Amino acid sequence: MSPRDVEGRPGTQGRTEGWSHLREFARRGFVVLPGVVPAGLVAAASQVVDRLVTADPPAPDVRGPHNYFPTAAAEPALGALLTGSRAFALAEALTGPGTLVPLWQVQVALNIPPFPHRPGMHHLDGVGPDLPDGRPGTFTLLAAVLLSDQPDDDGGNLWVWPGTHLTHAAYFRTHGPDALVAAGGYPPIPLPPPEQVHGRAGDLLLAHYLLGHNIGGNTGTRTRRAAYYRIKRHGHDARWRDVLCDPWLEYDGIRAAT
Repeated sequence: MSPRDVEGRPGTQGRTEGWSHLREFARRGFVVLPGVVPAGLVAAASQVVDRLVTADPPAPDVRGPHNYFPTAAAEPALGALLTGSRAFALAEALTGPGTLVPLWQVQVALNIPPFPHRPGMHHLDGVGPDLPDGRPGTFTLLAAVLLSDQPDDDGGNLWVWPGTHLTHAAYFRTHGPDALVAAGGYPPIPLPPPEQVHGRAGDLLLAHYLLGHNIGGNTGTRTRRAAYYRIKRHGHDARWRDVLCDPWLEYDGIRAAT
């Protein structure tokens, strides 16, 4: 993650901040980068979300999570949040230039109030009754662009358990990578206190696949909106077992910075 990538400007201060973000990701398993996506791209994507909601509105009694899964090709304004801004390059700063597979699907994630929910534990994505190709749906990293402001707790924020990307990797080294499926996506690891992800519209969240996370409650008055992208490094599917045991196998940028 170069100084210019992180801050949009050269210089010693930018270089220091760039390495700081890499080290934060290495230690905590996620980082929030403010103001990465320009307001114009956020506005265009928000119009698409408005249209999706109008065409297929949530039932009147729906509270909490409600999702849409358009393809990036069908809704280019949603793909442009990542590929039309610095966001995709920032993701590849973690893994290495040219290493990530281009986008194909977007998750538009709403969290509709009132939803007085507090998650009791974490989970990892990609484990369900129908596993693709007989393997869990693992990936390299989760990217999210916030489409609404989430400055405070309990506004539909994503919950994360910092450092669990490392604890999960240690668990899979001990129990084998197939333990992910055996645990149903809920590996029984010791958990630190959770944190709620805060940010503003246009901020970028980058999170390691192995970071434990979950849906939070929304006791505010506004529906939380975010666009999620599950991104793989080229060749990921063939080495998914190794990736579960070595958290930095697909992260050239992190290995170079730590």
